[in-house]
Amino acid sequence: MPKKPLLKYISICILLIFVLIFTIICYKFTIKTNINLENNMVTHFIDVGQGDCILIQVNHKNILIDSGTNDSKRTLIRYLKNNNVTKLDYVIATHPHDDHIGGMASVIKNFEVSEFYAPKVISSSQSFKDMIGALKNKSLKIKITKPNIALDLGPNTSCIMLSPNKTNYEDTNNYSCTIKISYKNSTYLFTGDIQDISEDELLYKGYDLKAQVLKVAHHGSKTSTSQEFLNKVSPQIAVICCGFYNSYGHPNKETLDKLKKSNSIIYRTDFNKNIVLISDGTTINKFEGK
Repeated sequence: MPKKPLLKYISICILLIFVLIFTIICYKFTIKTNINLENNMVTHFIDVGQGDCILIQVNHKNILIDSGTNDSKRTLIRYLKNNNVTKLDYVIATHPHDDHIGGMASVIKNFEVSEFYAPKVISSSQSFKDMIGALKNKSLKIKITKPNIALDLGPNTSCIMLSPNKTNYEDTNNYSCTIKISYKNSTYLFTGDIQDISEDELLYKGYDLKAQVLKVAHHGSKTSTSQEFLNKVSPQIAVICCGFYNSYGHPNKETLDKLKKSNSIIYRTDFNKNIVLISDGTTINKFEGK
């Protein structure tokens, strides 16, 4: 029969293990940047599993692009609140797939939203219905995403929509709103889930796609990031939003190989978790936290 001191020691060890696990989980969900937003643009690629969610903070304004899955909505709300977000000047639902709008109803309910943008396409999913219901409850109207719509993010900053370039696509992914944001001399391209069809349209339109940071389209799927498109963007940093060992096999090896050959630094939410990039207008660095 074990002696009481041994039992006490084992109990303490088990307790310490649980405390350690809890601390790690809390850190993942509560990362705070504590960065002076006065002279920086801070871009958060929030780990929402197999989905997209990006928060951009600049000139005391907040823009949220997508909201991840329904399963990650509590994580998202906690993350935003822990980073002192009370108001979202712009919210953009790039397209109505659950992994991009699953948490949108919760976002609308929990925060003041000034303007809400989405493409002119509907979905029969519960996430879409919940999003529409939350918008109606706050008397918010959807502004349709279109090329050349500019959003006001304050001085030294430009934000312009580049897609969708058609009103009818077979695949909902191609309705995704592509957004280019520039802060002084630093440039970012956010692509939602656009596929090669939409990429070709962007190339044909002759948009200036060159960007230092590329949010890789469709979680790194093989249906996106054509070589011609990648050559045009020529990113220094490529960020892939995807879930750990997801069932889709994202990101695709072929896409990863293209990015590696382009000498892009690759960050992935499945490996790196929350990815925070800071730009002072000249250089872009990854925030390592404390």
